[in-house]
Amino acid sequence: MAEMVKEIKINDTTVPVVFEEGKYIPIVSIQLVFGNAGHLSNPKGKDGLADMASKLMNEGTKKDGSVGFATKLDAHAVEIGSHVGRENFVIEVSALKSEFAYAVERLKELLKDPNFTVEAMGHIKRQKIGWLTQKQSDFDYIAGSKLRETLFKGTVLARPYNGTFESVESISLDDVKTFIHSHLGYNNTIAVAGGDLSLNEAEYYVKEILELLPKAEEGSIETLKASDKKETVLIPEETQQAYIYFGAPFDYSYKEKDQYKAKIAEYLLGGAGFGSRLMEEIRVKRGLTYGAYAALRRTKSASYLSGYLQTKLSTQEEAKNLVQTVVDDFVNKGITADELKAAKEFLVGSEPLRTETLSQRLARAYNEYYYGRPLGFSKEQLKKIEEVTLKEMNDFITSHKELSDLTFSIVTKKK
Repeated sequence: MAEMVKEIKINDTTVPVVFEEGKYIPIVSIQLVFGNAGHLSNPKGKDGLADMASKLMNEGTKKDGSVGFATKLDAHAVEIGSHVGRENFVIEVSALKSEFAYAVERLKELLKDPNFTVEAMGHIKRQKIGWLTQKQSDFDYIAGSKLRETLFKGTVLARPYNGTFESVESISLDDVKTFIHSHLGYNNTIAVAGGDLSLNEAEYYVKEILELLPKAEEGSIETLKASDKKETVLIPEETQQAYIYFGAPFDYSYKEKDQYKAKIAEYLLGGAGFGSRLMEEIRVKRGLTYGAYAALRRTKSASYLSGYLQTKLSTQEEAKNLVQTVVDDFVNKGITADELKAAKEFLVGSEPLRTETLSQRLARAYNEYYYGRPLGFSKEQLKKIEEVTLKEMNDFITSHKELSDLTFSIVTKKK
């Protein structure tokens, strides 16, 4: 059965279920995706709260503890886990078909009796402090975080998703309880179900799980714009090379119907590896880096260009200036017929690799629903990639001069 979306009624809310049946492997998976419950929903002063909430949900039940609960799951080859992204919070359960009813019962057990104990809270807090300590010497993390802070200054996107030592220490068990009870609700869920089960079975399991949850607080994701101030921020560290991160506004919404044009532009500017402008000019022609990459990020919260590379300290300024030159040339002159031909061949030719597994197809169907697109949108976009002309692509690229408004965040040697 091809992917589809079915709506089911839970209390006063209609909940969408993204579904695809796949009987060739006897495995079943259900994800519950809670909207407006990710990093961006952290209260001010409590950065890292969403992530800590997801980690506490991985600590088993209060009755069994983390080890006891994990032992019960392992005995039946069941996996239950949660993680958090920028916009959403996800809980997933998966198991062999023969064990899936048992798996759902364990998930219900977890939702009724999470391990809200001082011991579990202390454990995840120590883990988080340890992770943050490691990140103090992760120069990619430092440069990337500073870029986001500069591009989105004064907004929730500028704040550290994973928290600081101070914010993590300030987060209490009650803070985590409140976050979970107010953000994980039946009314802000998209369910994603697939594998060796029928649609009726999927609906039954989703209802059983969601009926245990409270009604979450209403909320929406604010759309934020990246800075066009063209700033350069230098971060002095004890490093042997320069870590150059860069970004710019991209005045283009996830709601636009011609996403295929942005996909081609992204591929040719910095997403194609050795087929991209950045890699060709900075690595192949000049040998300044092992790799240079860029992406055109288009989400509900923001649309912007971001990219990165590493280079020797002695070539830091040359590499930075070259990034600016490459982007300027790209948006002023557009692309060539040969570049468009190569992009079409790769994006169309590699499509089977992006949809060969059930999880890939479900992820695509979920994204289409989440971004308000009809199912099958990606396939239609693929046809448009094949048909788009050089003039149409260059009209699109050259209309986005804002991509040249680059801001740089560079970790470099202390002087």
